[in-house]
This record gives sequence, structure tokens and C-alpha cells, in this order.
Amino acid sequence: MRHAGAVPAERTGEAAVIKVLIADDHPVVRQGLRTFLGIQDDIEVVGEAEDGLAAVSLAESLRPDIVLMDLKMPGADGLAALTELRARGVTARVLVLTSVTERGHVLPAVQAGAAGYLYKDVDPQALVQAIRAVHDGHVLFAPDAAEAMVRADPAAPAERAVLTEREKEVLVQIARGRSNREIARALLVSEKTVKTHVSNLLMKLGVQDRTQAALFAVRHGLAGE
Repeated sequence: MRHAGAVPAERTGEAAVIKVLIADDHPVVRQGLRTFLGIQDDIEVVGEAEDGLAAVSLAESLRPDIVLMDLKMPGADGLAALTELRARGVTARVLVLTSVTERGHVLPAVQAGAAGYLYKDVDPQALVQAIRAVHDGHVLFAPDAAEAMVRADPAAPAERAVLTEREKEVLVQIARGRSNREIARALLVSEKTVKTHVSNLLMKLGVQDRTQAALFAVRHGLAGE
């Protein structure tokens, strides 16, 4: 069994119910996931999609917190769905759950907006923890997928970025799933200052959003500092 490895999350207070949309072309897989996730006190399966187009449509209408996305589906596949979700400004965080083991699929999925990448042989309880972690704002990858990311595109702009010490501190906080307000409190600066640092480090890293910035932190061992 592959076990998910996540940036540690600090869960305080009573957890809100996490709304999950399942996107997979196999009815048995969808039913199995719905049944298992349905017994979790803090998770509610709000819908099922059999392909990428349906996933995008349902994500817009149901507004789930998490989309469990298979990559290999007929018609519009998971990668196309990820791209379309971003284009439409859908805020749901996408956790890829796939049987596709080719490492070359990992980087395109992350670049398209995936916040995590797991394989279907993941331990069920590890999947639950992964959903919670991604919902909390963390990025999460199966070990094989994480290794693929570390080895991918070593000449990328992010690898050559030079961040200030304050930008590094902000990046660490982003990797821990903290909001701008929480970062401001932790670093004793204004929220406006944090926004400026976030914009600067995204530009320097050559990434489009906080998820990819957090992934950079994970790859370089900054998330746990």
C-alpha cells in the first residue's frame, strides 16, 4: 500500500463538514468511495461525475470543497477538467486519485491546479487524512508522485529563484496552509505586507498560485521548518 505523506496540519476546534465531489468513470469506484467517505463525521459526498465535463459542471453548481479526480476518463479526462476548473475560477481544491502510475502525469496535473496526487491503492484511512489535509490548505503527494515532482524540470525558474529571508518565511507559512491573515499574525506584520510578499515570491518562483508555491517549499524541505 502506498501511504500519503503530507505537511503536518494543526487541526483545532470542531472540524467543518468537507463537501466532496467524486469524479471517476467507474461506477464501482464511485460507489465504494461514497460508501466509505459517507461514514466519516466530517465528510459529505455531494455528487458524482463520470467524466471531466460532468465534473466541471457539478463543481460549478455544487461548490464542493474537494474534488476527487481520476485522470483517465472518457471524453474530457482529468487533466482537461483541471484546466477548465481553473479557467472558470472554481475554488474547489482538486485531489487526484488515479491508477495511472506513469510519473510523467504528475507535473502536468500540478501545473493544471491539482493540490494533491494519490494512487488508488492508497490506504482508505490515509485517503481520509489526505482529504482533510488538502482541505486545510496543504499539498499532498504519494511518495512516488512526490519523487517525480522533485526530479521534474530541474531547470525551472523556481529552482533559480532568490528569495529574501522574509519571503522565505512567508513561503513556509503558505506551505503550512496558513491564510494571509494568519501569516500576518505569525510574522507580526500587516496583512497588506503579506499580500505584497506573496505576490513577489509567486513572481520569483514563476508559479501561478499558492498551491504551486507550497509545492516548491515541500520539494526544498522548507515546509517543516
